[in-house]
Amino acid sequence: MLDPQIKGILEQAIAAGAPDFADLPPAVGREVYSQILAATDVAVADGVNISDLSIPGPGGELALRCYRPEGQDQLAGAVLYLHGGGFVVGCPRDYDGVVSQLSRLSGCLIVQVDYRLAPEHPYPAAVEDSYAALCWLADAASELGVAPGQIALAGDSAGANLAAVCALLARDHAGPSVRQQTLIYPTASGPDTGYDSYEKYGEGYTLTNRSMVYFMEHYLAGSVEPVDFRLAPLEAEKLSDLPPTLIQVAGFDPLRDEGMAYAEALKQAGNSVNLTEYPQLVHGYISMSGAVAAAGRAVDEVATVWRQVFSSVA
Repeated sequence: MLDPQIKGILEQAIAAGAPDFADLPPAVGREVYSQILAATDVAVADGVNISDLSIPGPGGELALRCYRPEGQDQLAGAVLYLHGGGFVVGCPRDYDGVVSQLSRLSGCLIVQVDYRLAPEHPYPAAVEDSYAALCWLADAASELGVAPGQIALAGDSAGANLAAVCALLARDHAGPSVRQQTLIYPTASGPDTGYDSYEKYGEGYTLTNRSMVYFMEHYLAGSVEPVDFRLAPLEAEKLSDLPPTLIQVAGFDPLRDEGMAYAEALKQAGNSVNLTEYPQLVHGYISMSGAVAAAGRAVDEVATVWRQVFSSVA
């Protein structure tokens, strides 16, 4: 059954006439997305310093937002977290609550990158920015107080897609070394899917099929790049030799089945994979722990996995 707190949030949204992202221009959609997350995300964690910096990127200066637990000069590890939003909406500041909580709970430095958004910057701009941030984080690890090689990737939804792609790129380009990847309700198969979850949960919940089409059309609009694994990691020719993976999926989510399919494909390729389904939750739950108690369990699981990964011998 659907979580009662989520059911209440959905009922309130319907009563208020909340629009589908597919009916909004991107600029307005970004404002709405920020408002939604502000209403449901957990508060910024005490004891975590948040700072901003910029690095050279493929399309110019690339803004990073860093979350560091206070009082720790040496950190167990660092995580590049890539935010969701369909490649069209979202920014690191929208995720201050959950990412700062993850930093506090795990003891990790977490870095978010403000990757370029579509349609202004179509595919593969977000991929290029994300991989550039991963390379920078690996190079800067010692300076940041992180042991070399103690780097993980994470993201939710579109950000999970980018994290999965970065893991593939890191493998194919002989680095950077990635200890683990955490993929939270990832989009893994591109614009054309035949999964049952799209039919069952593509309307009436937080993410709709119409929104998925809207996001993908904007992401690909004007792109001259070939559509390959950088869009759909599930279609990569080779899925072996990837880091240990945690995949989380929500029960009431059109992306549920392709997240499960990616987990199975990684397992079949010989990788270590843990798949967790949160059957009562919906797409977007990772930013809902301020309003939905059950979402906190997913946040705790991620932090626990990172603590285990970085406490083990590389």
